Amino acid sequence: MNTAGTIDRPLTHDPKKQAPMKPSTSEPMGSAIPDVTTTGANDSRQNRTREMQLIPEALARAHMHERLQEAERERQAVRLAVARRMQRRAERASLRARRALAMAVMQ
Repeated sequence: MNTAGTIDRPLTHDPKKQAPMKPSTSEPMGSAIPDVTTTGANDSRQNRTREMQLIPEALARAHMHERLQEAERERQAVRLAVARRMQRRAERASLRARRALAMAVMQ
């Protein structure tokens, strides 16, 4: 069965093989709507197709950017935790040294 394609499901996705756009018969001849040329329609289809093909790349780029920021925040959190741990360790060592010095002076 040979049926003509529709707007949603064209027979071919190649704009050059699609039927040229014809002026609408329901519109009066002196209509305010400008005439669309076939070339303009092909260009807009090409641009739309190109943009749609680039959408996954843009999404992947945004996803990778988000993941890199997340990893950097994680690294900063780990560095902060390590720094706090080392600070507490240094404070305990300082207290031990003070006590040892106090004990040595007392005797």
